[in-house]
Amino acid sequence: MKITKHIPNSITCLNLFSGSFAVYFGFQGNYTAVLIAILIAGVFDFLDGFAARAFKAYSPMGKELDSLADVISFGMAPGIIAFSLLEQSNLPDWMKFSGFIIPVFSALRLAKFNIDENQTTSFIGLPTPANAIFWAGLSYSFPGFLIEQPWIVLISILIFSYLLVSKLPMFSLKFKSAGWAKNKMQYIFLAGCIALLIIFGLGAFAPIIVWYLLSSAALAPLFK
Repeated sequence: MKITKHIPNSITCLNLFSGSFAVYFGFQGNYTAVLIAILIAGVFDFLDGFAARAFKAYSPMGKELDSLADVISFGMAPGIIAFSLLEQSNLPDWMKFSGFIIPVFSALRLAKFNIDENQTTSFIGLPTPANAIFWAGLSYSFPGFLIEQPWIVLISILIFSYLLVSKLPMFSLKFKSAGWAKNKMQYIFLAGCIALLIIFGLGAFAPIIVWYLLSSAALAPLFK
């Protein structure tokens, strides 16, 4: 058996490994480390699909392993972030467990994605990596404010859990070619991301996901 067939799954395992670090640092309340770990997991999540296409190493096991890794990296990790923020707030103890709604809806979103043949070139509902990056960016930028205003965390849990399983069409970041004609939305989105990174630096990740949601809802339909 060619060794290249194992490369995509090995990269997926690195995604899971990074996501496990994100969970650990989330429990510690180290939101900078959580952000870094989730971003690294996101890079591996992109690279495993890229490697599978490059080496033509698709497999049912790879698809299942990818979802299992994503449940930890992009489901459990943001759930722990929300749990950690609520745990430090003045809310009743039982309310801190609201954070675990996120991994539940993340698992539902991944299960729907696995059986939906209409999501090969675009997405229906918010992808789990985008949700995880939103929570990591939010906790990195505003930890003290969110602990003092836990109702924002609770409302965000409800909104983003709904978005995970919603029927909102969202464009994929995959480029069909290098040309403008077939990738207008992707280039416009990336231009916005660069602008946000210049303005906010590492604090741009939560706004980037909001920009992704707004551009999917308002701009993407114009470029179909």
